[in-house]
Amino acid sequence: MRMRLKKHLDERIADCGALLLAREGDFFYTLTEEQRRSLRLNPAEIFGNEHPIVLELGCGKGAWILQMAERHPELNFIAVEKLSNVIVVACEQAQRSELKNVRFLNVRAENLGWWLPNNCISRIALNFSCPFPKKTYANRRLTSKNYLQLYKKLLNSVGYISQKTDNRDFFEWSIDSLVEQGYEVYDVCYDLPVSADDPVTEYESKFRAQGAPICALKAKPQNA
Repeated sequence: MRMRLKKHLDERIADCGALLLAREGDFFYTLTEEQRRSLRLNPAEIFGNEHPIVLELGCGKGAWILQMAERHPELNFIAVEKLSNVIVVACEQAQRSELKNVRFLNVRAENLGWWLPNNCISRIALNFSCPFPKKTYANRRLTSKNYLQLYKKLLNSVGYISQKTDNRDFFEWSIDSLVEQGYEVYDVCYDLPVSADDPVTEYESKFRAQGAPICALKAKPQNA
């Protein structure tokens, strides 16, 4: 079922101002490669500093990234969410909190190479991304081959991926995929305890309340 658009969505999006760096509409797919390259953002100009950048893919309503941004003023954060209906809530919360170190991209993850420069990201956070359990949809998983190759371009020399999920089958599939694509996988955990250093997401709160164990890992490109 298609999500019903929120009332006054366009006006609310516009009111987010500079917090929302880009909103990727159908126009994007009509652009030439040269025009797409012109969209590339400059994080140092956006944030006014060169602090390390954490990128969250599928930020939802922003529970994780807003808490992280508040706790870590020494870091910058970019949150990606393809659903305008959802990202507007995160933007509005960031606006109310007057956070200076977080920005948002209303774009598809597969297009991030057009929006962000290579080697600009220190951490890519995959928090409870959709497992797409049907095998025919495996290439949509955020730990599938094409995404992992894209992450290698975005990550800097010390950059890494962190993943959390309640879906063990997806988790184990992700480990295999990461290894196949030349990543070193470490800090693997099949029952992650709650930590003050890692805020709980909306989905994580729900799954923990149901007693589901949370799987987590980190991974970095080998020879990075």
